[in-house]
Amino acid sequence: MKMKKEDIPVVMQAPGMIMRSQAGLGSMTVVFHELPKGTDFTPLLKGLNNNCHCPHWGYIFEGIFRFIYDDGTQELFEAGDVFYAQPGHTAIVDKDLKFIDFSPTKELAQVMSNVDKVMAEMA
Repeated sequence: MKMKKEDIPVVMQAPGMIMRSQAGLGSMTVVFHELPKGTDFTPLLKGLNNNCHCPHWGYIFEGIFRFIYDDGTQELFEAGDVFYAQPGHTAIVDKDLKFIDFSPTKELAQVMSNVDKVMAEMA
């Protein structure tokens, strides 16, 4: 299976931000993110103990972001890095960011369902 970034369906869009997602890669989902500096995922994880329980594997094309784990440790990921983010984290964008990640579809769907609920409550 192969696809072009532009063929991945847009699932979320706001000024300076776009998220494309496609399930069906075995038991994985691919997500291509474009996020502005200052994006903090923590408020969107309300209801999930303020952390994401889904692991992610990915590659950073541009920018910098930090994963902050439940035990307080942090990892900085920047352009050119291949990464693995273990379950039990949140993230903050430190420099405008473009990255792709692959995540287990079941766990990601649970997280995104919660994110959709929190965003609806904020609107």
